[in-house]
Amino acid sequence: MATDPIRNDKIGTYDWVRPQADFVRREVMVPMRDGTQLFTVIVYRKGTRDAPILLSRTPYNSGATTMRNRSQLITEVLPIADAEFVDDGYIRVYQDVRGMDRSEGEYVMARPLRGPLNKSRVDHSTDAFDTIAWLVKNLPESNGKVGMIGSSYLGFTALMALVDPHPALKAAVPQSPMVDGWIGDDWFHNGAFRPLGFDYLLAQTATRGGGPMPVGNSVDEYETYLETGSTRELARKWGLEDLPAVRKVLEHPNYDDYWQGQALDKLLAARKLTVPVMLVVGQWDQEDSYGAPAVYRALKPQDPDNSLVHLAIGPWRHSGVNYDGSSLGALKFEGDTALQFRKRWMKPFLDCHLKTNAPPCDTPPVVTYATGADRWEVSQRWPDGTEKPLYLSSRFGLSFAKPGEAGSDEYVSDPAKPVPMRSRPVFLDGDDWKSWLVQDQRFADGRPDVLSYTTQVLDKPLHIKGAPRVELHAATSGRDSDWVVKLIDVYPREYTRQAEMAGYQLPIGIEIFRGRFVGGFSNPAPLEPGKPYTFQWSLPNVDHVFLPGHRIMVQVQSSLFPVYERNPQTWVPVVFDAKPGDYAKATQTIFHGGDAASAVWLPVAKD
Repeated sequence: MATDPIRNDKIGTYDWVRPQADFVRREVMVPMRDGTQLFTVIVYRKGTRDAPILLSRTPYNSGATTMRNRSQLITEVLPIADAEFVDDGYIRVYQDVRGMDRSEGEYVMARPLRGPLNKSRVDHSTDAFDTIAWLVKNLPESNGKVGMIGSSYLGFTALMALVDPHPALKAAVPQSPMVDGWIGDDWFHNGAFRPLGFDYLLAQTATRGGGPMPVGNSVDEYETYLETGSTRELARKWGLEDLPAVRKVLEHPNYDDYWQGQALDKLLAARKLTVPVMLVVGQWDQEDSYGAPAVYRALKPQDPDNSLVHLAIGPWRHSGVNYDGSSLGALKFEGDTALQFRKRWMKPFLDCHLKTNAPPCDTPPVVTYATGADRWEVSQRWPDGTEKPLYLSSRFGLSFAKPGEAGSDEYVSDPAKPVPMRSRPVFLDGDDWKSWLVQDQRFADGRPDVLSYTTQVLDKPLHIKGAPRVELHAATSGRDSDWVVKLIDVYPREYTRQAEMAGYQLPIGIEIFRGRFVGGFSNPAPLEPGKPYTFQWSLPNVDHVFLPGHRIMVQVQSSLFPVYERNPQTWVPVVFDAKPGDYAKATQTIFHGGDAASAVWLPVAKD
């Protein structure tokens, strides 16, 4: 019978997964203990039996994540990092966290654990528990063993599942997890605020109209942020004070109970760890460099036999472990380092804990990639080096011998002309954002507000494995100051191996410290003009070899803009609230030698 020409052409749904597909894809609503149902996607290859479950809990749309395209091949519809698992019989599960995309409930950004900051019955720990309970009961294809994996926010939810874990949770791989948003992850670093986080909060929390701020200048965000003024003015100009997530940040500029109560390294250290965990981070992680090593330090005392806590550091940007790891910016590595790591260490770690009749577990305590030498290394501990001070010295030198003669160098820091984080124009997204931590630092070297100290040409390799520690003896003519230190590998001026790297100043670690917190992160206080202070903080964790023919450089400056807000350099009780007249030039003095010997303490390995 012919179809009526004016019959309604709308249909209910179309299942794009056709009978010829090599996989099963199920969408279910999983009930939580408070009645909220969370949207969950289950994907596995047809014929899968007795399979481990690999779970990720995400705010980034499980439906879209599990539908990379409408292929009928499982390795094409899932993220590329899932291929090794589903090809080996794993069941892959993604779930929208409560309040996001198709899950019910209210969304709270990085919802705190039940306790002083969360008086409700639920958190990410209980939601993970309830989800795992449902999965092992309702997936007859599984063997009843579950692992959790994911990067960034997904690394955070994987860690939260370890707080009160379901018995079926047998292993976790948190990658670049958000752990302490004030000390060194997304929002602040050592007290200095990162205003680009407002873009993220707007994208995450606005039901309609979310996304990046309508800043009106897509040419150079350095100029845009400078014109806007203070962080408070930025929020006011773009209506961000209407966002509860933004107000929470603005209400807590110091390391108070709000931030301390969410620090996952401290929360996990207060509990007994029962689930084996592999913590993964990129050496040049531009968003969450702090969290994974911090959790490793916090949990390692519970693991004297090296069977529970493992650390991996690769030559990657944020979440780079899940993508192609052959290069980063101008750097080229020996093959796809991310794929190498996933196949050689990450998947075997999960296999030995999750598979039926599993192979024995032989995961090393620490796996790192030695940049410079381009090789994977295994260590029994981390850091795997002995601290050795590299001293700033006269005539802008660096030396392992402590200078006997005291001296100092000065520069003028002008908030009206802050040092850019990278060569301009500055873009805080895309490839520029992903690779800014490896950009050639020659754009800053030679600026009058940047001091560069350099060693002689190395005649033998110097291998460091750990977090270099800054000990900066400094004074300011102002009443507050930011201090930025960069540890840099300076390539030879002639470098035929890779001509574009000739003379390259490769940052190995960059980190900031807000001076007002020299007496403690919970107790900001004005600095006394002209008074010498000792500022101490750590650079990110690295495994790097400075090769013969290279030099080591340390750069010191007082701004890193616009990734970090400007310090007014006068005393303002809350830097967010600085007015135009509060921003003032300051003369910065860096001391070296004698009793005020500024240095970067390098964790030198025994090779």
